Amino acid sequence: MSAPLRIGNASGFYGDRLGAVREMLADGPLDVLTGDYLAELTMLILGRDRLADPGRGYAATFLRQMEDSLALAAERGVRIVSNAGGLNPAGLAAALRRLAERRGLPVRVAYVTGDELLHRAEALGFPGAVTANAYLGGWGIAEALRRGAEVVVTGRVTDASLVAGPAAAHFGWARDDFDALAGATAAGHVLECGTQATGGNYAFFTELLAAGHDLTSPGFPLAEVDADGSAVITKHPGTGGAVTVGTVTAQLLYEITGPRYAGPDVTARFDTVRLEAAGPDRVRLSGARGEPPPPAVKVGVNRLAGFRNEVTFVLTGLDIEAKAALVRAQAEAALGAARPRRLEWRLARTDRASARTEQEHSALLRVVAADPDAERVGRAFSSALVELALASYPGCHLTAPPGRGSPYGVFSAAHVDRAEVRQEVVLPGGERLAVPADGPVLALAEVPDEAAPAPPGEPGPVRPAPLGAVLGARSGDKGGDATLGVWARDDPGWAWLDRTLTADRLRELLPETAGLPVRRYRLPKLRALSFVLEGLLGEGVAATSRFDPQAKGVAEWLRAQTVDVPVELLEPG
Repeated sequence: MSAPLRIGNASGFYGDRLGAVREMLADGPLDVLTGDYLAELTMLILGRDRLADPGRGYAATFLRQMEDSLALAAERGVRIVSNAGGLNPAGLAAALRRLAERRGLPVRVAYVTGDELLHRAEALGFPGAVTANAYLGGWGIAEALRRGAEVVVTGRVTDASLVAGPAAAHFGWARDDFDALAGATAAGHVLECGTQATGGNYAFFTELLAAGHDLTSPGFPLAEVDADGSAVITKHPGTGGAVTVGTVTAQLLYEITGPRYAGPDVTARFDTVRLEAAGPDRVRLSGARGEPPPPAVKVGVNRLAGFRNEVTFVLTGLDIEAKAALVRAQAEAALGAARPRRLEWRLARTDRASARTEQEHSALLRVVAADPDAERVGRAFSSALVELALASYPGCHLTAPPGRGSPYGVFSAAHVDRAEVRQEVVLPGGERLAVPADGPVLALAEVPDEAAPAPPGEPGPVRPAPLGAVLGARSGDKGGDATLGVWARDDPGWAWLDRTLTADRLRELLPETAGLPVRRYRLPKLRALSFVLEGLLGEGVAATSRFDPQAKGVAEWLRAQTVDVPVELLEPG
């Protein structure tokens, strides 16, 4: 048995904790340190950066982190693998080489490219794209590491590939070692969002605090990956946070769209994954089964859709609904023919009766304007609303001065045949190696919900309680859809969850989803359900006017809903 490969993570998004790279290198042993910097919105941000300056387009914070920690990584023999290259991995690799030369560090830097499809966007059916990037797999990373690279930066690869690629290189996996690849992919999915695996954003965080865990600065996670693809998820000793079956379950369910987790290298069956405690802050992830990847590769496309602006009115005291109706009618009349193409009003009843402060007795009326013409959402829009200040409801004022408006984008996912994507590795000496997209493929099959819920057991006493008293949940975004994972912590809870939370019941509990298609999937080995709320976010995070544009709080909204819960679940034993 070969020793496990210790792969850590130091970034879950562009803007994550700047000191995490040094912390992960200094706080304990590692073989590989990864960093995930890319998301759908991030690609749009980098695309706009590149429009302003063709030399930009990568995550600048990663370069700052390397200025601080590249010498330490070289000293400790830790290889660095990151997708911080964004839209310009060649530019980031060149900057890293210059940094290494200035510091006198003989560090071998390689980069992976081929995800960029913008130059062929029209031909591939993506007109008007600002960014168009295929989601590459881990074989380019693996080839770079096999050829001796000590730092590998990539463009758009799947998040889990940052772990699967190094594991494949280290253990010598073949392209059809699907079970091993699936296990590493599952481990990579746990690591990709950093401290979300160690107690961050965790539904039962109060229990961690009660147990004495320090959540002020959770440590970043690492995976001890074995030759068969199984892994132990853990963190460096003495760091904050906690690694439990619950925290790992929460992250496994994050932003997935069903049991089949499809990537360019493997389709990992998350309904086969098992989790079990393996000691303090140690959770074993095993049993993952893999299938060949689908014949098409996902492409993330961002387009500039127009310009937007927003204003929030504060409504205090009595007659909230009437005040909202008045200012809305006034604004619509004032805008007249200059009305933006899209004008959305949302009233948030944040007020409460007999409040002790003015703020607690106030509601917020938010209006979002969007239009292809910047003038329609700029000063003309702002001035029309400001002019109402002395002519509208009593107490009229805004949360902030209106702005000029700003451009916004729309994200969409497309697919192209694997043959259209030409992945390459550029080695430290400049040699370019093609990474063939060979190997078996398999059309992605839908795993339907077992529509008939589990038969009800003998009815027992129930008590009104929030769902969150017994169930955990985590939510996020996938383009214009929201994803929602819900799990139980024991078998009786799972049986109740499975038969109770149908798609129809979810729509009742979350009225915003009432008119939307809702897909429901079962993951019994995780005691979990996965839901996809289609269209909840409209055209995606950059375009939606929803209060929670990335659906981060949908899970907690669900957990706050009161239902009749079996007393035996609330009072075990």
